Amino acid sequence: MTTSGGLNILIDLAHVPAELQLGIEAIATNAPQQNISLCESDDHLQDVEFHWLVRFEKDAALSEGECSVMVCQHLETTASQSRVAIEVKYHRKIEAFRSLGRILGASRQIQGPDPEKTRSLLNYTEKATFENLTVMIDCSRGGVLKQSSVFSMMRNCALMGINMMQLYTEDTYEMQGETFFGYLRGGYTRQELINMDDYADALGIELVPCIQTLGHLGQMLQWPKYHIYRDTNEVLLANWDETYNLIERMITTISSPLRSKKIHVGLDEAAGVGEGRYRQIFGYEDPTRVFLHHLKRVQDICKRLDLKPMIWSDMLFTLANKNNSLAGYYDGGTPQLTDNLPPDIDLVYWDYYHTASESYANKIEQHRELGCPNPWVATAAWTWNRFWCALPFSFATIQASCQASKLERKLDDQGTTAGRNVKNMMITIWGDEGHECDMFSALPAMYYFADHGYTIDAEIDLDRLKNCFEGVCGAKFDDWVYASKIDQVMDSDTPLTLKTHFAPNTSKYLLWEDPFLAHISPQYALMNLETHYTEIAQNLGKMIENNKELFPENQRLRMAYLVAQVLHLKCHLHSRMTIAYRSGDRQELYELTEGRLVDLQVAVDQLWKYHRGMWHKTNKPFGWEVVEIRYGGLRTRLLTMRDRVLEYLEQIEEWDRQQVKLQQNVSSSVESQHSTVTGSQNGNGGGVGVGGGAPESSSYSSSSPLSLRRDSWIGRSHEQQQSEKPCIPEFDTNREAMYEYAGCNLLMDYNRVSTPSRPG
Repeated sequence: MTTSGGLNILIDLAHVPAELQLGIEAIATNAPQQNISLCESDDHLQDVEFHWLVRFEKDAALSEGECSVMVCQHLETTASQSRVAIEVKYHRKIEAFRSLGRILGASRQIQGPDPEKTRSLLNYTEKATFENLTVMIDCSRGGVLKQSSVFSMMRNCALMGINMMQLYTEDTYEMQGETFFGYLRGGYTRQELINMDDYADALGIELVPCIQTLGHLGQMLQWPKYHIYRDTNEVLLANWDETYNLIERMITTISSPLRSKKIHVGLDEAAGVGEGRYRQIFGYEDPTRVFLHHLKRVQDICKRLDLKPMIWSDMLFTLANKNNSLAGYYDGGTPQLTDNLPPDIDLVYWDYYHTASESYANKIEQHRELGCPNPWVATAAWTWNRFWCALPFSFATIQASCQASKLERKLDDQGTTAGRNVKNMMITIWGDEGHECDMFSALPAMYYFADHGYTIDAEIDLDRLKNCFEGVCGAKFDDWVYASKIDQVMDSDTPLTLKTHFAPNTSKYLLWEDPFLAHISPQYALMNLETHYTEIAQNLGKMIENNKELFPENQRLRMAYLVAQVLHLKCHLHSRMTIAYRSGDRQELYELTEGRLVDLQVAVDQLWKYHRGMWHKTNKPFGWEVVEIRYGGLRTRLLTMRDRVLEYLEQIEEWDRQQVKLQQNVSSSVESQHSTVTGSQNGNGGGVGVGGGAPESSSYSSSSPLSLRRDSWIGRSHEQQQSEKPCIPEFDTNREAMYEYAGCNLLMDYNRVSTPSRPG
């Protein structure tokens, strides 16, 4: 067999329990390093080239979440091979696959026969810290992952030890008889859901439906057919029977193809609930009461369908605090609810913004005070509103949330404990603002999260994680983290404070900023972004090209590389052209236009085409039009910028020629007038009036303001009126920083940066 690095691993299917075999075959077939082989029986061992032979055994004596790995036999050692047998004992399927992931990681650390090192790496026991480690992937913000992409994510999750997956689908699942539910959005069919559930089960993963049943339904509610269900443009009308008939169909549609009896019914960020048509129909009612009554009716539906619901918890805090911002969720104490929280509802506390574990610990306790004894905690890989996951900031928030969740829960002042603070954890991968990001750039954050789920320690073994990432994901961990620098142009140290923090999306707003208006440019005017992005592009280029066999998945870095290529040309281009224009350096302005601006157009086209190819390989086609329109706008504005500057350069040259000609005409006219005046003075004594008195007074003085204003346009020739000096107002107008002290530490969306104007 061929391998692209590491040791060859042989899995003896004769010693693999039936429940693992489909999953093992899927992993072996798609191993990025191509270093996993399968054999059907012991009789074929001599026919295969391998270093490690792996066998699996289910052991009922192990506790849930526990597994053990042991080098049980040295088969033979040659000058080139150390052939050993490795035995994996497990209780749950997911730990068997995680053990294989660790074996793949260990294979990256050993070169040549080294029995002692093999034994030190592969003799261990491990136990899951949490009952469920979940990844939630956004499939509603334009990008709906293809079935093949979901399968790829599932294989990675299994090898990491993540045992639950939720695909966030607001309206991106097909509902029979409802054409406009997810209209032209690429929703999953029933068969696709069945296929993904079967694949997940083979890998020891529970696929849990994740939908919305109150807010975040604007995509559906925009269509006339669903106007009757509106409270607001985004929120369903509560307290109306037809709404709950629709919700029951939604829940039935999404849950019936799946094995799981859990369901996430959303209910987050439903700002305005009870304040729109609800108020017109039913009159004013406290929004918290409206929300809790709606929650109870959704719970009743789940109960009839034998489903266990969970919800995002933010509305319980923001409604009570009368504050829809993040501060309304995270700041302050436990809210006093107008009604009791319905029983048997799991609350999911989501927090992606804090870097100190105390923030999470305090909020976890507040959830218990609300009546939820075992809240879930959701952290995040920062993939939304950007092109590449903000990995360093993701690590900081993941670590803080995991540290708080792993604390021993105290029941009284005497120190009585009741196990870990939290039983279930989740990492979310959101795609807000068009799903522009490569979702697979979140893999390092997912693995970092998973490793926290298999240790009670506050810190993880980072060296082991890096090796496992290489073996499982086929890429170099540090290289993928480096790609996050496209958004890090200021101090990257993440402060450990109780405040809310954000990861800037610098590369996104620099890319989509209008190139001709450049209204964001004062924010980075004093920074050398040209050098910053030049260095990033050069380094990423080397990371992609070097060691292709060792790190085949480093090819995904091309997205960040092309973004950096564009930005090293785009950043400060407007300011350089403005300086050349204002100083009258037309040669420099021409060279910037026909040189760097043209290079930028080429780089933007390369990025657009790569991004398009990556999207269609990863996602269904629907939703790409949103991103492509952005590229179309940028490409058109660059074309307009180039045409306008070249037109100006032509016009200013023509204007110069006209000025020379006009000056010559003026000189000739002055000479002619001088001759006429001299002759007149010699002939009639200077124009004295009849009778030799003083000249008659005029109706206005030739030096009066009115005269000057009138002469400014009436007395000018047609040629003069047509010869206004050409200009470029976009370069004449001064810019000012919108956020005076923020610099580049900004998180901005497309509409904010693409134009300073508002539609309307």
